[in-house]
Amino acid sequence: MEKEELIEGIARLRKEKDALILAHYYQTGDIQDIADYVGDSLALARKAAQTDARIIVMCGVHFMGETAKILCYDRKVLVPDMNAGCSLADSCPTDSFKTFVEAHPGYKVLSYVNTTAAVKALTDVVVTSGNAIQIVESFPKEEKIIFGPDKNLGNYINAVTGRSMLLWDGACHVHAQFSIEGIVNLKKQYPQALVLVHPECKAPVIALADIVGSTAKLIKEAEKSEAKEFIVATEWGILHELTKRCPNKTFIPAPPDDNQTCGCSECNFMKLNTIEKVYNCLLNETPEIQVDKEIAEKAIVPIRRMLEISK
Repeated sequence: MEKEELIEGIARLRKEKDALILAHYYQTGDIQDIADYVGDSLALARKAAQTDARIIVMCGVHFMGETAKILCYDRKVLVPDMNAGCSLADSCPTDSFKTFVEAHPGYKVLSYVNTTAAVKALTDVVVTSGNAIQIVESFPKEEKIIFGPDKNLGNYINAVTGRSMLLWDGACHVHAQFSIEGIVNLKKQYPQALVLVHPECKAPVIALADIVGSTAKLIKEAEKSEAKEFIVATEWGILHELTKRCPNKTFIPAPPDDNQTCGCSECNFMKLNTIEKVYNCLLNETPEIQVDKEIAEKAIVPIRRMLEISK
């Protein structure tokens, strides 16, 4: 089928099957354009919790589909490609994290949303990059906290809040690879440009930032700013929404260290989803996310705590 036929078919199937299509900012532009709602992990979780649609199609990665399923256990949650995983979630195996938690009794456990349902089930409160500081600050200063799995985000939160959270040694393969030299060189080419950085980046990259924040925050700050040029250190899919909202501004993707193929940093997992796969998953109502009921019942508690604290 041609692309236009696929888009028309998606519109028809969505209506026939009472489906809601959610997409993350890191999806390709054509998927963002056909979605009912586009957002970051926090916004997608909120939207999933609020919908009464019979089917949710999560255009993102596997853990996002799991989160939607946990929040809407009686609904059918589909993902266009079941192989769309997450290097950060993979860096935190359930058994190893459970052993780590058990070795530190008396600690509250905060887990980033980029984790499996089983890891969330070991957690006191789930966080996203958009609400992590707010949630950490909701605990007393003396509270002992384990934070996982992203050590870069954890280090950033420790620096901002003055905490000394115990960090799991995990990282996102996209955000961990931005080139400091590349950003410095871009800044020389575009001296008036503001540098937008996601907090999953390493500390030296964050040190170059004018604005640090979640994808949603970076978009909002770019909209508000009087600056006309921006160097963007996060997955390049965000540029689609940035250019839609700010058509008269220029956005330059920050390069990765291994800059052999292109000048931008791409999540190969996010890009596994395609318009054709969205159409097929709606047509066949598969692949469907499944989460063990006992795990889901445990995991929903820290997710609901997150949503409550970050209202």
